[in-house]
Amino acid sequence: MKKNTLVVIVGPTAVGKTAVAIELAEKWKTNIISADSRQIFKELEIGTAKPTLAELNRVEHHFINIKSIEEEYDAGKFGEEARIKIDELFEKLDVLILCGGSGLYIKSLLEGFDEMPEIPMGMREAIIKEYQQKGLSWLQKELQQIDVEYFDQIDQQNPHRLIRGIEINRASGKNVNEFRIKLKRELPFEVIKIGLELPKEELNQRIDNRMDEMIANGLFEEAERFYLKKELNALQTVGYQEIFGYLDGEYDREEAIRLLKRNSRHYAKRQLTWFKKDKEIQWMQPAQVLPLLNSNFLNFEF
Repeated sequence: MKKNTLVVIVGPTAVGKTAVAIELAEKWKTNIISADSRQIFKELEIGTAKPTLAELNRVEHHFINIKSIEEEYDAGKFGEEARIKIDELFEKLDVLILCGGSGLYIKSLLEGFDEMPEIPMGMREAIIKEYQQKGLSWLQKELQQIDVEYFDQIDQQNPHRLIRGIEINRASGKNVNEFRIKLKRELPFEVIKIGLELPKEELNQRIDNRMDEMIANGLFEEAERFYLKKELNALQTVGYQEIFGYLDGEYDREEAIRLLKRNSRHYAKRQLTWFKKDKEIQWMQPAQVLPLLNSNFLNFEF
């Protein structure tokens, strides 16, 4: 009996994953599972580059706008909940599309995580106190020294991620990746992985253009609405932290825009670094994927 197939579409921010996923989903009359750690949150609209209302109406999406920024949510929870949803959808669909740029979310779903070490009481509070005294740059340097692999994978502007890496190392003497499952779990469905990429200059221009569009659509105003909640984990991310710095008076609006674009480009580079390590991913430009709609794509030999 032929297995169900999960088509995984990954790549850096602004490369065009959403457009490709929707075209494929319409062709195959199926659903999209979003693997984006920020589009999960219903309050965040402009800064997360969610599919538009028109795009959401074209194809049924899952794991968009399902949580509040007040709720704690992570890759482990996503992996568990997404597997349940996928099993449920495969009862009626032969093919599903998993689309997103959050590598940890995708890894959690497809491979799972080992149990992380228990953090001794007071350790996290001690690290947070050091962070408050010494600043973000201290957190970045500390994690880079003890766990450079994890440091290179995460959003380096997110203090919660940095603190997590430091506390795991201090509690166990091991790096984060040492706790990730080494043997891939057996999945009851086939997996096809497609990576989307563009020439560096073209991708950077797309990132800059999209940031200009976000700003024109009210990104600064959206961030200002959440300023009093800026310590929430959901807001420790590129696209909001730069504006919070501006609102704190650390620099002017022009510098905030420069940082928004620069940090978005850096984030895209980290995404590519993460996904390029997966040798199962077949890389192509977005324009190369869509012509395959007219071929027997699921039998396409990578």
